[in-house]
Order: sequence, then C-alpha cells, then structure tokens
Amino acid sequence: MPEMRFVITWPDGRSEECYSPSLVIRDFLAEGESYPVADFLDRSRKALTIASDRVEAKYGHPCSLARGQLARIERAVGAYLPDADARVRCETFIF
Repeated sequence: MPEMRFVITWPDGRSEECYSPSLVIRDFLAEGESYPVADFLDRSRKALTIASDRVEAKYGHPCSLARGQLARIERAVGAYLPDADARVRCETFIF
C-alpha cells in the first residue's frame, strides 16, 4: 500500500509533517490550499479513516499510525476552533 506524508501549517505558523498509509489524502487536500480549521478536521477524519480501513481490508487490522495521526490532528485543532478565521494550509505531499 503506498504510504505518504503531507506537510501542513497550523494557524499559528507551526508546520507539521503528517502521515497517511494511503494516497487517499490527495482526494481530500490539495497542495497550496488552506482550509477553515473545522473543514480541515472533517477532511482529515474522512481521509485517514478511509486509509485505515484500506489497511484493515488488506492486513486484517486498522492502521494504528493513521489513527494516531488523526488523534494528534484532533487535539491540535481544539486550540484553533474558537477563531472562525483560522485556517490550516496543506503545503506539500511527500511520497
């Protein structure tokens, strides 16, 4: 299964390299695009859940790395949700 990483920039300017066990993240995020925080969270949930489900279908267990990445995103997003103008930018994909 082709895994990939994607680099995001949080509203405070902090960059983070994130993990996906599948290329499906590209169906939900685009390089150079920024998303309102709640939208970014929704897109990340959908993409990383699909990716984890693909791992489970192939190997018989969900992807703990995808679940962990989603948990980190969910924790980080909480700090920015009160700001209606906060956006997360997808910088690049790393294959």
